[in-house]
Amino acid sequence: MGVAHVPTTAPAPRTPDFIDHPWRPLSAAQLRDGFVDLVWTDGFTWQAYGLWLAENADGYGLEPNVRESMLEPSRLPAPSDLVGAHVDTDGALVVAWADREPLRVHPGWLRDVADGRHLPSSLLPDTVVWTATDLSQPPTLDGSAILDDPAVFRRWLELLVGHGLCRLTNTPTDDDFVGRLVGTAGPIRDTNFGPVWSVISKREPDSTANTGLDLGQHTDLPTRETPPGFQFLHCIENTVEGGWSRMSDGLAVCEAIRTEHPDAYDALTSLDWVFVNRSPDAEHRWIGPIIDHGSRHQPLTLRAFYPVRAAPHMRPADVPRAYEALRVFSEMARDTRFQITYPFRPGDLVGFDNRRVLHGRDAFTGAGVRHLRGCYADHDDLFSRLRVIRRPEREDPRS
Repeated sequence: MGVAHVPTTAPAPRTPDFIDHPWRPLSAAQLRDGFVDLVWTDGFTWQAYGLWLAENADGYGLEPNVRESMLEPSRLPAPSDLVGAHVDTDGALVVAWADREPLRVHPGWLRDVADGRHLPSSLLPDTVVWTATDLSQPPTLDGSAILDDPAVFRRWLELLVGHGLCRLTNTPTDDDFVGRLVGTAGPIRDTNFGPVWSVISKREPDSTANTGLDLGQHTDLPTRETPPGFQFLHCIENTVEGGWSRMSDGLAVCEAIRTEHPDAYDALTSLDWVFVNRSPDAEHRWIGPIIDHGSRHQPLTLRAFYPVRAAPHMRPADVPRAYEALRVFSEMARDTRFQITYPFRPGDLVGFDNRRVLHGRDAFTGAGVRHLRGCYADHDDLFSRLRVIRRPEREDPRS
């Protein structure tokens, strides 16, 4: 639907967000059983509940500065207090309450809600599920000027959110760069390893990552109630033999398990394991299935790091099939249909969705050095940053 005329008889009502919505005029509104039946000029229809309108109306529930509703549920009006609704000459909704002056509601904002553009997926790119047929290498951008180039920064976030994976090349190789970059996108997620940490072979390692061993496909920190949403690894130096990185899209892997190994999929999604972070000075524990779908609106969380999978938490009769399902999961995650491999070169910075994308590493040998710097960030913060960057796409181009 095209952008219609802007209101002329009165200023546009404030909306419960910071978007300058295009003006999408209504043609009719009718009060019925506590709801307002709305009709737009293109014929689209929708129902808005009266109390919800009260919570969000400019001049009633809406606080004009923070754009949030200040009406406690106990102070909402009675549904019967909504006594009328009509459309004014500009196409705005006007609602009348028994105890106050009529209030105007922005029809463009109402249409966005009716179209579902208020949902968490709003202003985020579509999810792109990939396999090794689709990608031979991570989606890659030249990162030499990412902190100074808004277009590259935006595209980096879009690939992280949509594909769950993005590689930057030609970035500075100083130890602090990964923290500076991720900190520009949102707060760094601190852990017992610190806000920014090194992955480097140690004589007395505090994690299997700090060895030269092969690491199977996994996600980090399943020992947490909510594992970090994104992980970033920045190559400072790499002169060892081997140590190539491996990535698999967990969404593709899980769908293949569901269709090809339904019994294993049932075990992986329903049987719980205890995960424990083993460290002299930390004691993180959580419990859940390997493929954790959580509640209805939560994204997939893969709890798939075998060094911290401590014990099965299930009936003894289920343990054998749980272990068989683990074998299936590991084999599928390493399947060449899904796995891409690539070297880490100095200046490469790879970011990926830690709850979706499985990552691993070939063993490495030799007298050289393999030094990565890394950090985590949460989904919420990077999603928020990208929504703000893309917000002008929702706004009236004439504002």
